[in-house]
Amino acid sequence: MTTEDFDSLVPKRSFNRRDFVGTAVGSGFAAAVLPVSAQTITTDTQGLEAGPVTVPVGDFQMPAYAAWPAGKKNAPVVLVISEIFGVHEHIADVARRFAKQGYFAVAPDLFVRQGDAKAVTDIARLMSEIISKVPDEQVMRDLDATVAWAKSKGGNTGHLGITGFCWGGRITWLFAAHNPAVKAGVAWYGRLQGSSTPLTPKHPIDVVGQLKAPVLGLYGGQDGGIPVASVAAMQEALQQGSKAAKASEFVVYKDAGHAFHADYRPSYRADAAKDGWAKCLAWFKQHGV
Repeated sequence: MTTEDFDSLVPKRSFNRRDFVGTAVGSGFAAAVLPVSAQTITTDTQGLEAGPVTVPVGDFQMPAYAAWPAGKKNAPVVLVISEIFGVHEHIADVARRFAKQGYFAVAPDLFVRQGDAKAVTDIARLMSEIISKVPDEQVMRDLDATVAWAKSKGGNTGHLGITGFCWGGRITWLFAAHNPAVKAGVAWYGRLQGSSTPLTPKHPIDVVGQLKAPVLGLYGGQDGGIPVASVAAMQEALQQGSKAAKASEFVVYKDAGHAFHADYRPSYRADAAKDGWAKCLAWFKQHGV
């Protein structure tokens, strides 16, 4: 996909349009990121089935946002994993972008048991009261259930991919080591190393031996939270890992910082975002998603 294709797919929105916290999953922007930027991108639903859905996880009904081409059966499935802000308008828009490319895209609300990430105005409180209380084991179980739900709705989980941003980037690496159905992952600036805790016992660098699908890492060279030394350590570890680990790759955009794909925030870097999107689609195609 060229940058011109990307531009035609996602027209810009005006600054003051729908700058609010919506109640339904996938609607409105998270309170912690308001006001959103004038460069924020919108993808329409023409030719798509798109909107909030419910994914059963045992007795629990997990909210999610899904989008897929209208009338298309057996579309390959892509899981879209949010940043700490939950499944707000930007994540729903990314799901629609994948649907426009022929995918059955699903973005599950993985924080909902701990609280409403969209409603918290303060990032420090969001981290301490909600995000830090989400167990990795719960997330893996929720994603397994999301895959099963997508299959029940006609999605082709024989061609399963996963992509995620920031918090979701770390989860992308972990799920690629967890579920053998995954064909490929694309992790956007997800944390690679960290301390072990009861809720987050392992990090991507700890599971390179268990990776079941190759992951493309898209990272920023100016990311203060994920230094290039962390990327280098992960690259070295991958070469000692599984076959899928050895097939994994990184692209580091030297002038980009964290959240360079987030078009609704000042951190957005259009050139890196467009190139990363093209590389994401090509990676999925290359690896059978």
